[in-house]
Amino acid sequence: MEKGTIVQLHTDFEKSVYADQDTGMDFWLARDLQKLLGYAKWENFEKVIEKAKISCKNADFEPSDHFLDIRKKVVLGSGAFREIEDIALTRYARSFKEKR
Repeated sequence: MEKGTIVQLHTDFEKSVYADQDTGMDFWLARDLQKLLGYAKWENFEKVIEKAKISCKNADFEPSDHFLDIRKKVVLGSGAFREIEDIALTRYARSFKEKR
């Protein structure tokens, strides 16, 4: 991967960070990262997340501390809302990457 691509990805990752108002902890939403990493289907990216959870556990960390299942509302084309699954990832969880 070219250096310019890596720099751009890092910049995009840092722009998509959220901060928990109660704890001040940084986190990312998996669906945002899915798009940044070029995964068209959520189902394919979920497989990557599951492998990252295994790696987290193998490193003697508790996956539930770094991968929090959440639901969020999204606006449909009709203007209606629908809840979808997402995962809040800590900086540690975000560092688990798999080559596609």
